[in-house]
Amino acid sequence: MYEGISVRDEDVLRIVTMTRPGRRNSLSEAALLELDHALTEAAESDARAVVLAAEGPVFSSGHDFNDMLGRDLLELQRLMEVCAAVMQRIPSMPQPVVGQIEGLATAAGCQLVASCDLAVAGESTSFRLPGSRAGLACTTPAVAVARAVGRKRALEMLLTGAPIDAAKALEWGLVNQVVPDDEVAGAARELARSTTGGSMAASAIAKRAFFTQVDLPLPQAYEYATKVMASAATLPAAQENMAAFVEKRPAVYD
Repeated sequence: MYEGISVRDEDVLRIVTMTRPGRRNSLSEAALLELDHALTEAAESDARAVVLAAEGPVFSSGHDFNDMLGRDLLELQRLMEVCAAVMQRIPSMPQPVVGQIEGLATAAGCQLVASCDLAVAGESTSFRLPGSRAGLACTTPAVAVARAVGRKRALEMLLTGAPIDAAKALEWGLVNQVVPDDEVAGAARELARSTTGGSMAASAIAKRAFFTQVDLPLPQAYEYATKVMASAATLPAAQENMAAFVEKRPAVYD
């Protein structure tokens, strides 16, 4: 049982929702541990894709200052390590994780958006790394955001603290789609379901390999990806796909 998370299945999708709108879905240590547990359970489930959502007008306001205030250095470092574990949980999951982004996503909340594999945002949504203006540099959110939008754009967000709107987030690559506010949930589910039509095993291999190779130098990336693709081609799903193409019939996956 969770206090700040709800989990439900919708056919092949696992919907994980942050349910602390009164706290602006802030990421206290307890909230992060619940989110990590829910995502770990989803990774081990039969769900073929995961949608990460939030209740209320704020997707997430980032770290909960009530939970940070008065902690010593070791306690704060532990909190940041818990947060980093959650952000790294998402790319390590075999299923695609689609963010359903409604309302403001700021600081670690923006980091959570950037950590999702794919994301759909409402037209009124905004994104912000306000730490420098607030006296607390958003160094950990910048890890994920820079990998999503690139150095110059991440530095603009980091150093100015100014919000970007949904249209700019789409242009910069922080989200995949922007839709009217009342269509975000449906669009997020549609995008999530669009990833589930093929082989689950092949999708998991593709996701894991992508995150492994994307930051490698080009020669090492090709060396790694070549070995993975050759190995993946021996799997039953790949063999079925090739046989179906040659035999001009629909492929049948497990």
